[in-house]
Amino acid sequence: MAELIHVDIYTDGACSGNPGPGGWGAILMCRGVEKEISGGEKLTTNNRMELMAAISALQALKKPCDVSLYSDSAYLVNGFTAGWIMSWKRNGWKNSSKQTVSNIDLWQELDRLAGIHKITWIKVKGHADNQYNNRCDALAVAATKKVQGEG
Repeated sequence: MAELIHVDIYTDGACSGNPGPGGWGAILMCRGVEKEISGGEKLTTNNRMELMAAISALQALKKPCDVSLYSDSAYLVNGFTAGWIMSWKRNGWKNSSKQTVSNIDLWQELDRLAGIHKITWIKVKGHADNQYNNRCDALAVAATKKVQGEG
């Protein structure tokens, strides 16, 4: 099997009100090239935007890759590193309270993408001194303003 290309991905989501207008941003970095992507929705939640950032970045990859995905969202990262998604799948996408998992559509898509790529999920401190996380936050905030008609 050919060696997978390594890609670093930084993601962030933002929401003005929760729920409210929201945005997401991501930076993909591979072999010295950086690509920024972003988007938003008029009525959403912060958690949905965090998940959408990761989904959109992973969907942008043209073939299976070795990915280091950096996010300040414990919700996103713990879904994989704390085994939540495995438990949810085992339990028919029900959480520990026997309720359907919140954002099931996005978690199922992330699970599908995680089956394509080799992903290492890395939690970073938000709103700190990480230039890429801060840039993703700025992209997400700009996307939020755009869906609000301010951008």
